Amino acid sequence: MRRNRMIIDVVVLLAGLAILFSFTNGTAFAQEDIKKHASCPYCGMDRAKFAHSRMFIQYDDASTVGTCSLHCMAIELAIHIDKTPATIAVGDYNTKALIDAEKAFWVIGGNKMGVMTKRAKWAFGKREDAEKFIKQYGGNPATFDEVIEAAYVDMYKDTKMIRDKRKMKRMRMKAK
Repeated sequence: MRRNRMIIDVVVLLAGLAILFSFTNGTAFAQEDIKKHASCPYCGMDRAKFAHSRMFIQYDDASTVGTCSLHCMAIELAIHIDKTPATIAVGDYNTKALIDAEKAFWVIGGNKMGVMTKRAKWAFGKREDAEKFIKQYGGNPATFDEVIEAAYVDMYKDTKMIRDKRKMKRMRMKAK
């Protein structure tokens, strides 16, 4: 009887640790990437504020970079063409936890404004969450390769849009 109780205690302890690890793995890692890369190196945006769209790359040389969005991550990959990403993670639109960008369920488009882009590109850890988003906001399901290609196709228009917005912001600041 004492042995059975000990086995039960160990099982309960292991289950508790598994739950704790699964809860903190996403959130602790998420906090660490934001602490290490608080703002986007390309646009300066606060990555904590944009946790739902942020991206985190670890290269095969162990260096890392964190961006606010797929748009800025595409810039990073283009500039560092000789570096090989070991992992690319993205913030889940709903939970804000980092997920594997290549395994994520992506949505392109819809009527919800994107981050640093007119044509939004959102990532979800669960297919049903992506489908629910599409029903509510529109858009089309996509793979990681398709969203990367879309980011490069959209780059000129998005960069022009960002420049125009920043110009207007500067003009309003001067008017005050």
